[in-house]
Parts: sequence; structure tokens; C-alpha cells
Amino acid sequence: MEGRGGPAETGQAKRMEKKLTAAFIPDGVYTRHSEGAFLRLRDGGILFVYSRFVSSGEDDAPCDLVCVRSYDEGETWSDAQVLMTAASRGVANIMSVSLMRMRDDALGVFYLAKETPEINRILLARSYDEGKTFQSHTECTMKDRPGYYIINNDRAVRLSSGRIILPLALHAGGYSASSGRYFDGRAADLFLLSDDDGFTWRESDDRIYPPFTGTRTGLQEPGIIELANGTLWGYARTDMMFQYGFYSMDDGEHWTEAQPTRFTSPNSPMKIARDPHTGFLHAIWNPVPVYNGRKLSGVSWGRTPLAHAESRDEGITWSDIDYIASEEDHGYCYPAIFFTEDGYMLLSYCAGGPAEGSPLCRTDIVKMRL
Repeated sequence: MEGRGGPAETGQAKRMEKKLTAAFIPDGVYTRHSEGAFLRLRDGGILFVYSRFVSSGEDDAPCDLVCVRSYDEGETWSDAQVLMTAASRGVANIMSVSLMRMRDDALGVFYLAKETPEINRILLARSYDEGKTFQSHTECTMKDRPGYYIINNDRAVRLSSGRIILPLALHAGGYSASSGRYFDGRAADLFLLSDDDGFTWRESDDRIYPPFTGTRTGLQEPGIIELANGTLWGYARTDMMFQYGFYSMDDGEHWTEAQPTRFTSPNSPMKIARDPHTGFLHAIWNPVPVYNGRKLSGVSWGRTPLAHAESRDEGITWSDIDYIASEEDHGYCYPAIFFTEDGYMLLSYCAGGPAEGSPLCRTDIVKMRL
């Protein structure tokens, strides 16, 4: 990274002041807690929704969406309650949640439904009673284009124009352990757009294909942030030792070719969010790529340490790195960000280690001073 004494220039890093306020740990019943998102409730509380699995920690294991609530700006949390079951949607697995307050004041829940081993669909559910019941489920992916679509947690974005945009990765083929059907791990990126508050959807004119060879991942798990001048800055994880970035100047219709960013990284997702109180950008990612010769320990998958940096000039320059978590035998990934009214950041992330058997099986929430 560059600028403002970034780590590439100074080699400096520090530990951010933080406090663990919740930990969701696997037990004999629930085998994985992962990939959450936050939203402010109408009564002033904070809602956190995440994926809770049973039977195993695999992505295809049965999974529902559950939630906890906080009424003291993330200092303490309620017991977990089921928000939405996969069975209610006629599938075994719903996961990868994003939350949004809709124009009609509904609580909007975006989620991925695993319909078959070859087909994932992205849906938007609306609740007018803050998650007690859901009155509608709108499919965002195109009904005539079934495929293996992936969306991360905490990825849905409403632009300043009012448009909602969902960044997706599309994998060719489909995966089934029993049939051995073809699955291409090399993803291309596309964007779903809605100009009527999520009731109808269409695909962007452009798709972004990997601009490199020798890859097993392509451009996976994309995210986007809108810059102050209206430009959309997208980013995606790769196995090329960097997050790759791309831009749109027309609200996501067309995109530039992907190029390596300053964010070195293993094949692990990054999250960039804007603090609404200051306007500053905050990046959460794993800064150490899996380079030739790097020794990996435990079940980290190379996703350690977890780092934070801040930009006060729309991503042109970035601060020194703050270390959020750095145990070498743990993996830290799938962050979600929320800014509290008392000037802190709430950050959720997967934090599993040897005791959990996978980085994905445990999720922590920390409250951090900015």
C-alpha cells in the first residue's frame, strides 16, 4: 500500500484498540457460524444476521439465517433467534446475507439460496415487522439464466442515484460430489441492477473476466464502494497475490478491465466501507499473500493477519495498517462493517482456529475505536 506512511513505506503496523462483544462458536448442534451483516432497526437497536449451519462446516451443509440484537451500540447482544429457515424457501441452505432498509421502510434481506448443487439463486426478502415475518421474496438473479452464482455477505449497495447493485461471481458448470459434474473455480464477475427498489432486476451490460492466466480462482467474491464523485470502485479476491480492482462510471452498467490493486492478499475476501459520520473509507483484509514458500499453520488457509486501514482521500492514499487479529494458526475472513452512533466500528468476521477445525466455523463481533 502507498501513501500516508503506508506499510510498504514504513513497515509499521499496530494493534487497534478493540473489544470482543460476541463470539458464535460451534457446538454439538450448530457446526458453523459465518458470514453476517448489520442493520439499524427502527427502534434504535442494531440487528446482526448470520448463517448458522448444522451437520458440517461445508458450504453445502444445511443452513438457516439467525439473528441477534443489541440495544447498547454493540456492547452486548441478545440470544440468537431464527430469522428465516431454508425449509421455508424449499431448499436446504440459505446463506451469505446482506441487509438494507428499503424505500418503503421494509427490512430488506438479500440471501443466497442453494437450490441444487449446480444452481444458486439470489433473493430479496421484505419484512414490514422488523424480521418477525416476511411478506415477499423476489428473485434477483435472472430466471432464464440459472447458474452457480456467488454473493458474499454484506455486499448489497444502494447508490446515491437510488439504484441497488449486487456484485456477483459466476462459475461455469456446477458441482456435485456424487455425480462429479464439472465445476470451474475460475469466476467471472457480473452485477445485478434494480432501479425500482428491488422489485425487478437485470444484469449489467458488462461482465468482467480474469485478465490473467495460470489461475484457479479467477475473480471471486467481488465487492463495490461508491466514491464521492460517483465512480464505482469494485474489487475481487484472486490467487494472484493481490485484490484486483475495476471501475464503473455509469452506475454499474459498464466496467473497466480488472487490474491489481495496492492491496496484497491471499485468496480471501476484502471489505471496504464508508463511515457516514466522517466520510472516510475503511478497508478490512488479509495483507499477506500466499507467496511461494510461505508456511501456513493450523487451519488459517493463509487468511491471517486481519488488517485495517483508513483513507481520507477516496482511496488515493491509505494509513498504516492496524492489526485486528493475528494468530498464525487461525483464519480471519468474511468481514462485515457497521458504524455506531458513539463513534466506533462494529466488525464481524470468521475467526476459526484449530479448536473449530476451519476458519469459517466461528464468528466474532468486535467493537473498535476509530
